[in-house]
Parts: sequence; structure tokens; C-alpha cells
Amino acid sequence: MRVKCVLCDEIGRLPDEAPLAKKLRNRPIHTYMCVNCEERITQKTIARVATGDFIFRRSSHSIEDSF
Repeated sequence: MRVKCVLCDEIGRLPDEAPLAKKLRNRPIHTYMCVNCEERITQKTIARVATGDFIFRRSSHSIEDSF
């Protein structure tokens, strides 16, 4: 299955039997992000959390109080 990264428009391939390929086929709301973009976002998020100014926005449900 051919996939396209939503951030950098890089075209990649996924095996047709892969769970991610099935998720992308059956639920069009899900998007694909390449490994490079995913690592870059992870590193930037970790850096923002380390500054102390990062606030996790969570819903107001009572189950979220345990986090």
C-alpha cells in the first residue's frame, strides 16, 4: 500500500497485511506520518516538556483525574 506523510509529503510503502495499512484503509480519518517526522515531533515534544512550560490538555472527565 502506498502512503503519503501528512507533514512532509514523502511517499512510502506499507505491507498490505500490516495493521497500520488496514487501519488507514478502513478509517480514512487516520493519517500516516513517516518515521522521520514522528521522531522529530517526539524530540521537540520532549524538549518542550523539559522546559516546564508544557501543559497537558486533558478533558474534564473524572477518569482523567487519576493521571
